[in-house]
Amino acid sequence: MKDKIETAIDYYTFKSKELLDFVNSNKNLTVDQIIESGEELAVLEHKITALEVAKEN
Repeated sequence: MKDKIETAIDYYTFKSKELLDFVNSNKNLTVDQIIESGEELAVLEHKITALEVAKEN
């Protein structure tokens, strides 16, 4: 089970970094795109936190 959790953490961490890189490298984002990206990032970070808690238990 821990291997699956670790794999999921790695995946969501990768997607989070990918989203941050996209936002930071793009200078032509609209306000809506920035808000949308922020919401997606919040969801990803929440999933990472939940998985880390599950890994500890």
